[in-house]
Amino acid sequence: MSEELQEMLNTAALQPGDVVSGTVTAIDDKKVSVDIGYKFEGIVPIRELSALRIDHPSEVVAVGDTVRTKVLKIDEDSEVVVLSKREADAVDAWEDLLRKYENNEAFDVVVKDVVKGGLVADVGVRAFIPASLVDRHFVEDLNEFKDKTIRVRVIEIDPENNKLVLSRKAVLDDEHQAQMQNIMRSLKEGAVVEGTVQRLTNFGVFVDVGGVDGLVHISELAWHHVDDPAEIVKKGDKVQVKILRVDPEAGRISLSMKEAEPSPWERYVDEFHEGDVVTGTVKRVVDFGAFVELRPGLEGLVHVSQISRQHVAHPADVLSPGQEVRVKILSFDPDRQRISLSIKEAGDDPLAGMTRQPDRSYDRQNDTHSGTGATLGDLFGDLFKR
Repeated sequence: MSEELQEMLNTAALQPGDVVSGTVTAIDDKKVSVDIGYKFEGIVPIRELSALRIDHPSEVVAVGDTVRTKVLKIDEDSEVVVLSKREADAVDAWEDLLRKYENNEAFDVVVKDVVKGGLVADVGVRAFIPASLVDRHFVEDLNEFKDKTIRVRVIEIDPENNKLVLSRKAVLDDEHQAQMQNIMRSLKEGAVVEGTVQRLTNFGVFVDVGGVDGLVHISELAWHHVDDPAEIVKKGDKVQVKILRVDPEAGRISLSMKEAEPSPWERYVDEFHEGDVVTGTVKRVVDFGAFVELRPGLEGLVHVSQISRQHVAHPADVLSPGQEVRVKILSFDPDRQRISLSIKEAGDDPLAGMTRQPDRSYDRQNDTHSGTGATLGDLFGDLFKR
């Protein structure tokens, strides 16, 4: 083919907007020369080399590199073809980034710059990584990421407005979640393991077991009643816990500190016997009696009939929580976890020596106070006489 024919074909084929490949032949401070097989020299101005600001073309290309460029203008007078590597890269980049976004795909980028509010990377187009999406925790100095390769995911993309937001935190969150899932699947329900107290709440304690946090509910901290978790543990304590339930899908682990140690019924099984007289503390008073704690978590019932040899209508009239009492063990059944106690049989009858008080309950039928025999009319009549 003659040179004239080749020139005619080249002139007819090349139009602004075309994407062509060429070889870098020269570099200076302001531009890059590219041989695109055309009668005119191709040049890429420095501003058209990258989506980011650069100080010198050598930051992007070197002599001998093959580059894809987009034709911006054919200048017949100057006999040059103005090219843009930046725009050619963007065409392919947006397509690739949209695919990654739709597939929720993670990929590597190199951090090129640190700006106010985040990081900048060149992925064929300018990509911004907000400071809040750089890590799972607050990063005080973002400069530590300059020129580093990081793994990210597209979380916002808008080619028409040239907007691309990436997140490293999203990738780290997924990696952390996957790691947690693996750890949780390795935990066996019923196993007793050591953990570290991470934080206390009013409803329980979070304990790290092998890299994941599980909850010890306040009811599972001890065999006895606990009002405040701080009574039992503090942050940083090493504790033994029993794994009650593991739910990897929900990301929840239920733990128990009390189940990791012998129950009071196991611990004190040989300490108490039927007929023993011991000292305990009233924990709760109910209509039918009172529960007395003999050891932490070990309670027995004093039935209302066992409080005094005298009639007791309401246990709360005689006993109150926190009161120390002597009791006799009537029966001790560890298998059924029941202890029957008696205060009156222990010799410390709380009503001993007291005169029986009249029952002043209100008699609706006769409109009287049964302890006086007087009607309400009599009582009010006496008042009016005064």
